[in-house]
Amino acid sequence: MPPRYDRRTALRPLLAALALAGALAACGGSGTSSGDTPVTYNDLAVPPLLTGTTSGGVTTFDLALAASTKQLKPGARTETYGFNGADFWGPTLVLNRGDPVRMNVRNDLAEETTVHWHGLLLPGSADGGPHQVVMPGATWLTPAFPVKNRAATYWYHPHMHMMTQKQLTLGAGGLIIVRDAEEAALPLPRTYGVDDIPLVLTSRRFTTTSGVANQFQYTTIAYGDYLLANGTMNAQVSLPRQVVRLRILNGEIERGYNLGFKDGRTFQVIGGDGGLLAAPVPVTRLVLVPGERYEILVDLSGDTVGSTLDLQSFNGPGSGLAFGFAGYENATSGEFGSLLNYRTFDVLHVRVAAARSGGVTALPATLVSSTYPSVGDVSRSRTVNITADGPGAPFTFDGLGFDMDRIDQFVTAGATESWTITAGTIFSHSFHIHGVQFKILARNGSASAVGSHEQGWKDTVYLPIREAATFIARFDETADASFPFMYHCHMVNHEDGGLMGQFTVH
Repeated sequence: MPPRYDRRTALRPLLAALALAGALAACGGSGTSSGDTPVTYNDLAVPPLLTGTTSGGVTTFDLALAASTKQLKPGARTETYGFNGADFWGPTLVLNRGDPVRMNVRNDLAEETTVHWHGLLLPGSADGGPHQVVMPGATWLTPAFPVKNRAATYWYHPHMHMMTQKQLTLGAGGLIIVRDAEEAALPLPRTYGVDDIPLVLTSRRFTTTSGVANQFQYTTIAYGDYLLANGTMNAQVSLPRQVVRLRILNGEIERGYNLGFKDGRTFQVIGGDGGLLAAPVPVTRLVLVPGERYEILVDLSGDTVGSTLDLQSFNGPGSGLAFGFAGYENATSGEFGSLLNYRTFDVLHVRVAAARSGGVTALPATLVSSTYPSVGDVSRSRTVNITADGPGAPFTFDGLGFDMDRIDQFVTAGATESWTITAGTIFSHSFHIHGVQFKILARNGSASAVGSHEQGWKDTVYLPIREAATFIARFDETADASFPFMYHCHMVNHEDGGLMGQFTVH
């Protein structure tokens, strides 16, 4: 395992203004926020929907992961991975709450993989963690499980230990939309690809591999130089002049996003990782860390048809961010550098089109009612600390790196527990736990420090440097030592480096 560099001493100074402008021009759309470089926009790719095949009361989803290529830059095509014939990413699975489903995953790669259903409530035997390896040429057939989750945006991705960064970088992943009757009764945009837009944000760095240019680099780096939205560079989308919905996933390796619109407009957060909120939360900035999802509403009814606006990430000076936020490093190269670091950059270019008949034109005042676990029902409280022995050392939980043969926590099935996760003093992290959706109780011991947009169901939580988060969850899904649940940092370079633990529920 390669040593981890000390960020406090490894960062390089920002390039001089002219050199930086030249570098950004070479990066195409990554320099567009300043208006210095003319941009040729590309239409946002929208993954196709996959609804599965129903037989005998069970809906089966067939997925096949294979190597592909994608034309991202002039010249050589970039080697990628994709599901079901896609050249990057995969179809969006549509699940209905209450339906029994089964996932069949064929591995057409030349290497081992797994597929994890991030955020879904299911038993460990179907979870797709690092123990459930799918060999090349083999098919993994999960046991059937009922869809227990509320309507929200989830996702699937590889979870092969020490190979997750590579396989995710190459494009292995896809979204999952769960629908239910409560969400369907609300006046929300839900015409997929028209006013209900999936938006997976990530970035890539290109290198020359075996003499072939334009290949993704997936070793010795934390960040990419090119922003990709659904695998599209310099992405643009036409949205109708009405209320529209964006389902946003941070699909990065490590970078966090501090999202907002260039014109400073307010938008509404309506849902998080595991469901809708009680009511829309107005914001002008929204932080997403790797693995997190948020659904937002943007009201375009006051915009002129033909006008444009830009969704950006405000990751530079004056943004309110501080050292420890992933992507705030003042460096343009090296392991922790990027042409997108320490600056505001464009994420999605929007063109306003004519309103559609029957489109949503007013923001809902309320959304859904949720019942969360009670603090009075907590039978055990745990504290898990993110640790590191010092500069150059890998991150660990409580001083122990990941061990496939060690169970770190033992949870009683049906128990309600509170967990406090501390970030440590080196860097920020993105904590994800399998098998549950949780409610954040406090940040640094304070309930009032939890953001209004974080008040719903979550499976991933941002941990700023030197801070802690406490959540409550009821552990109803079972997992044994053969197929335990994971908890880990969703900055997948940290995960691959050993920042992962295992727990059973029985």
